[in-house]
Amino acid sequence: MTRAALILALALPLSPLAAQETPEPLPETEEEEGFDLIEEGAKMFFRGMMQEMEPALEELQGLADEMRPALRDFAAEMGPAMRDLLAEVEDWSVYHPPEMMPNGDIILRRKTPEEMGEDPAAPEGEVEL
Repeated sequence: MTRAALILALALPLSPLAAQETPEPLPETEEEEGFDLIEEGAKMFFRGMMQEMEPALEELQGLADEMRPALRDFAAEMGPAMRDLLAEVEDWSVYHPPEMMPNGDIILRRKTPEEMGEDPAAPEGEVEL
């Protein structure tokens, strides 16, 4: 067998393994160009999104500017009352969400033992055995 035939005979069984290897990376200029195109496409996409969103964002800014004084007044008036309420209530999970009555009053209803998953027949506190 000639030397070339021997090399060919040894290389043929390895060819399927060579096909499974990862492809060679592109030369740097082609990779950089590909990343530059992707980057440019992403920039164009986000510029378009910003142009589309600009009117809505300006409207939102105007709304925030209008609401700022009202929110500041609300915080100044209700802040102390909310602080007192938070100091009074130890566990908010034992109350239903606040309800507004037709006359404008806001009430907090306490949950019943059945609503909290407790057995009303069970004695409260510790039981001595």
